[in-house]
Amino acid sequence: MEKYSSVIIGHISLDYNIDSDGNGAESLGGAVIYSSAAAFALGHNPLAVTKLKSEDFGRLSAFTIPKENIIALSGDFSTSIRNQYLTPDKEKRICTCLSKGTSFIAADIPDVDADIYHFAGLVYGDFDNEMIKLASKKGAVAVDVQAVLRHADIKKGGEMYFKDWADKKEMLPYITYLKTDAAEAEIMTGTADRRKAAEVLHSFGAKEILITHNTEVLVYNGEQFYTSPIKSRNLSGRTGRGDTTFAAYINERLHSDIIYSLLMAAGTVSLKMESPGPFSGTRADVEEYIKKFY
Repeated sequence: MEKYSSVIIGHISLDYNIDSDGNGAESLGGAVIYSSAAAFALGHNPLAVTKLKSEDFGRLSAFTIPKENIIALSGDFSTSIRNQYLTPDKEKRICTCLSKGTSFIAADIPDVDADIYHFAGLVYGDFDNEMIKLASKKGAVAVDVQAVLRHADIKKGGEMYFKDWADKKEMLPYITYLKTDAAEAEIMTGTADRRKAAEVLHSFGAKEILITHNTEVLVYNGEQFYTSPIKSRNLSGRTGRGDTTFAAYINERLHSDIIYSLLMAAGTVSLKMESPGPFSGTRADVEEYIKKFY
């Protein structure tokens, strides 16, 4: 049986993006795309699992990993999101869920040999608690909290909003790697202090907390804080930055300590943000970038 570094589970989204000047464009994205690209580019062997309507299987072309590293399941619905950016730097936006993909269920977890089970969802309900519990018996669980905090209000036309994860104290003990951004960390802990937030999330049971910010990436393992700065020279490829960071970090952690894994993750996302789309470089490119800027 082939060994995978991580199984990455998530939907591909057809995004309708409107910039602050009112210009619109379509693109394919989703955490499963950006995460798998980063892990594979660094030399790891991820397996991506996604779910789509049969007529939307053309979206699989957005993956940058080999076809044999992709499992595409059939569902009744695919995910589509409209992003209306309010500022030129794209830091503020209004998100609307136009279509929510069919939820993953425990039976969708593939029977493979893998070290990490990475839940890379987009909207609350993409997966349930039982999937996390089952995966924790097979390997380390990694969760990006976007999929447990971001909700879609179907009664209001798919308006998306964030609220705290009601089951966090029950579920965080099952999670080895927990990823949030600064705003999400505040929602879950009530504090804007990223270090205090990391301590709170660790006290709830997660083993390693990774918090992204536009200036740095922070990791806390219950004993010590680690940080690495973001060095991007432009932000043309900011979409997918959190996914890239998290996937790079957790896959590197399989063979390296926190300090080196964090450096590789920060270097990878800094380089990735200088070009639109999933990370398309190589491990050698990241190492050269780190030598030059770190």
